[in-house]
This record gives sequence, structure tokens and C-alpha cells, in this order.
Amino acid sequence: MTLSIRAKLFLTLLFACALSVLAVQASMYWTFQQGLREMVAQRLQARIEEIGRRLIAQYRADGGWSRIASDRRLWRALIDLRTAPEHAFSQGRHRAPLARRLVLLDAQGQVITGSEIKANTSASHGRRDLARPLLRQPLRLDGVEIGELILRSGPPLHEVAELRFRQHQTAALPIIALATLSLSALLAWWLSRWLARPVLRFRHVTGRLASGDFAARAPVAGDDELAALGRDLNSLAATLEQNEQARRRWMADISHELRTPLGLLRAELEAVQDGVRPIDTDTIAHLHGDTMRLSHLIDDLYQLSLSDLGALNYRKTETDLARVLGAEIANFRTSFAAAGLLLEWDNRLRKPGLIQADPQRLSQLFANLLRNSLQYSERGGALLVRLSKTANDGLAIDFQDTAPGVTAADRTRLFERLYRVEPSRGRTAGGAGLGLAIAQNIVAAHQGSIEALAAPQGGLWIRILLPQR
Repeated sequence: MTLSIRAKLFLTLLFACALSVLAVQASMYWTFQQGLREMVAQRLQARIEEIGRRLIAQYRADGGWSRIASDRRLWRALIDLRTAPEHAFSQGRHRAPLARRLVLLDAQGQVITGSEIKANTSASHGRRDLARPLLRQPLRLDGVEIGELILRSGPPLHEVAELRFRQHQTAALPIIALATLSLSALLAWWLSRWLARPVLRFRHVTGRLASGDFAARAPVAGDDELAALGRDLNSLAATLEQNEQARRRWMADISHELRTPLGLLRAELEAVQDGVRPIDTDTIAHLHGDTMRLSHLIDDLYQLSLSDLGALNYRKTETDLARVLGAEIANFRTSFAAAGLLLEWDNRLRKPGLIQADPQRLSQLFANLLRNSLQYSERGGALLVRLSKTANDGLAIDFQDTAPGVTAADRTRLFERLYRVEPSRGRTAGGAGLGLAIAQNIVAAHQGSIEALAAPQGGLWIRILLPQR
């Protein structure tokens, strides 16, 4: 059987409370026993001292121990301090009372009276008891020692009142422990519900998120770990909601981007069908151009979806970055010249820039950036491509073109898919706004970074940083 978190919390708290109660009860019992023993010892000492004072007074009155030695009734009267039954000393059913363990010795250590030597007890055994007494009370009269009162060793002495008190407390301790455990169980039950409540709320929110309700949020209060977990959960929900909105915008943008060239192509074909436009070389070339633009858009969408899914096949080998970039620049020189643009190539590396990369994907990356400048730069402008080393032994590739430029607000969104700057760099000659998004994914796959800056020449500056190792 699987226990819920509330049940686990309840059992944990109850177990901790039970251990605490048992520890406190054991400590209380031990402390109580120690205190009771000390109290009994102190009272016993006080009684022995009082008996000693009585014996000294009797010695003074009689002028010696002769009367006490001969009169057993006088001895019992002098050592009997009981004023009520509670003050009687007892040792249980088979134990002697206090009076039967007291022995009076004279100044020479000779026994005057007491029952240390009985008919059925040897003298040697009695003397061994006297050699190890429980208490010794010297008796002095006017500074002169006249004798000694001895309490013989033996089983512990208990008072009747002490026994009753001990029995009462011993009986009360289990009741107190049971009551404390009951209260602890109630407190543990309440605490388990209180502690598990946020977790149950988080579970409810995650269930809603799993069902697609990304607007679900968890109530958060406080600054503890559960509150931090709640804030993280809300942050996750917000991210999922933003991604869902981005996905919907993405689908809407794709539909729009596909609808436009398809609509143009359809209009051209209907014009041919209606006889408005003749089927000649110009018409066929125009239809072919529309078809190619649609094909490029679909190819870009496919490449972007593959890179987003991580499904692009990267075959990384030791690649000379300068050679790959130089070859791609050479492929575009004719196109740049036809558009009236100057293409400059500045390789500042003194030796081959070798990196672990996929040369085919790098060619795709550089072609996208070169095509971007070719499409958007004004006639008579230029593009500078520079390859150099960075301070941390990486490689930097800079694409700096001329006007038109891009505002700072637009530069932060250039790498969003289907985003195009309007109107200067987003005219119909441009693409669908997917080239830079694909470029960003390719750079990320090579553990590099790409950013858009303002070019000193007045246009756009795309800077790529790639690690050399």
C-alpha cells in the first residue's frame, strides 16, 4: 500500500513526538527517583541527628550510658520519633524498621545497646556490619566525645509516605504519557494537513497544466522552500503559456506566409486560364519565380523545424573555417556584383582556423547571412566579412553591411522566426524571415553565439563567436 504524503508526514511527526514523550518520561522518572532518594537521605540524616540529641540529653541526665544499656524500653522510646503513621520507616514485608538497625557505642567503641548481635547472628557478622555502617553520628557533650550512634548498612529504607507518593507518581506517569501522545497525535494530524496543503495545491495545478490549461497558477505565500517551489511552478506555467501562444502565432504566421505566394500563383494561373495573360516565356518565368519562392519558404520551414527538434544531421570534423567562409564568399561575388554591391573579405588569421564543425552546415549558415545582406542592402552599398581571433582563443566572424540600418528594438527580434523589419529591410525582395532563425540554431549547435549590432557603415552587423576547441 502506498502512503500519501499527508500520511507520511503524520506518521513522521507522530513518531518524533512519541520519542520525545518517552525521552521526557524516562528523564522525569529518573530525576524523580534521584530527588526522592536525596530527600529520604536528608530526612534520615535529620532523624539520626535528632535521636543523637535525645541520647546526649539522656546521658547528661543519667551521668552515663548505664541506664540506657539496661533499659530496652527507654532505648526504644529515645529512638522512636514517630508522630503519625506516615513517618514510620519500613523495608517491606521482610525488612527491619529503622529502630532495629540503630546501634549505640560508647567512647571506646563498645556496644552499649542495639540489636546488631542477636541470638541467631554471629558476633563476627555483627562487627562486619558495624565496620561498614550506612550512617555515623558522633555524640559529643561539651566538646567531649561520649559515644557514637550508628545506622547499620542493609537494604534501602523507605518511609510509608515515600512509598505512597512513589506509587501515586508511578501510576500517574503512564496516564500523562498517554494524554501527551494523544495531544501529539492531534497536533501531528493538524500539522500534516497544514504542511501537505500547498503540495496538494501544486498537484492540482500540475494536473491542469498536463491537461493543457496553461493559465493555471498556484497561490504562493511566504519565503520558504514550498513558496519557492510554487514560484518556480508558476514560472513554468507562464513559460508554457507563452510557448503555446508562440506556437499559435507561429501557425498563424506560417499560414499567412504560405497563403501569400499561393494566392499570387493562383491568381497568375487563373489569369492564364481566363485568357487575360498569354502563355509565353515571361508568364512561365513569372510562374516559375513564384513557385521557387514558395519552394524556398517550404524548405526554410523544414530546415527550421529540423533544427528546433535537433534532427539536423551534424557531421563534425576538423574544419578550416577560413576555407569554408572564403569559398562561400566566392560563390556570392557574381551576385553581389550584379546587384551593384561591393563584397569585401578580410581574413586576419595568420594560420588556419581549425574548429570541430560540420562544413555543410557552416556553408548553409554563411550563405544565409550573405543572402540576407544581398537582399536588403541598397545598391551602391557594401558588405564587409571579417574573420579574426578573440581574446579567449575563439574565432569571430563579422558581417557588416551598409544602409539601411535596423533599430535597436528590431535588432532584439531579428532572430525570431517569420520576423521581418518593415519597411526598409522587409520589402518584397526579402525572404520570409527564417534565415536568421536557422542561423541561430546552427550556431547554437556548434556551442557558439550570434548577435545583431549596429554596423559602423550604417547597416546591420551580425557577429558570430565560435569556440576553437
